Amino acid sequence: MSDFLTKLQNQKPKILSLLAFGFRLENGKYLYTTRLLEDQFTLTVIVEQNGQFTTRLVDNDSGELYVLHEVASAQGAFVGRLREEFEAVLEKVSTCFEIDVFRSPQAKQVIQYVRREYRDELEFLWPKLPDNAIFRRPDNKKWYAVLLTVQKEKLGLAGTDRVEILDLRMDPAELADIIDKVCYFPGWHMNKKHWVTICLDGTVDIDEIYRRIDTSFDLAGK
Repeated sequence: MSDFLTKLQNQKPKILSLLAFGFRLENGKYLYTTRLLEDQFTLTVIVEQNGQFTTRLVDNDSGELYVLHEVASAQGAFVGRLREEFEAVLEKVSTCFEIDVFRSPQAKQVIQYVRREYRDELEFLWPKLPDNAIFRRPDNKKWYAVLLTVQKEKLGLAGTDRVEILDLRMDPAELADIIDKVCYFPGWHMNKKHWVTICLDGTVDIDEIYRRIDTSFDLAGK
């Protein structure tokens, strides 16, 4: 599988961006067609409604599918040039996608709130931990929120299923009184004197979470 196809597995398409890029909607799928290697090949990129991403490369002389560009052991100037052009197209198409790792309603609300209020986007700093991301202030680069996915039992809750959580900065004086290990938990993988963890499962009202994001943003500015 191409590195770009792997990269897009945890992302979702931005439909307006696809259409602006040149994709067309056919039978419920978005298709983009272009020519490669001086019109010797036709590349079709297919994006389904659920975000599944596939490609089809056809040799225009024979009309048959061509696959050597996806075979790592295939070497040579010809296949090298074709592979380079193929991946250049996918690199451009990848700009029509956005990361969609966090799926809970509250996680999506948090992302939208930060985007709307602070114009910040999630940063995924750890390739080996694709479900861990941070928000940071643009002025001093300090983190003010961390989104993660952990097993409930790690927080002392019953069950081994995974839950999305939010780490936020909090004043130490307030932090000592709020930790109840039901709604608020000691900061997961953070300094427990300055960070609190909230499960994004509806336990804490979203408006309260918004207020605490604002407080965390301000604390990160000090």
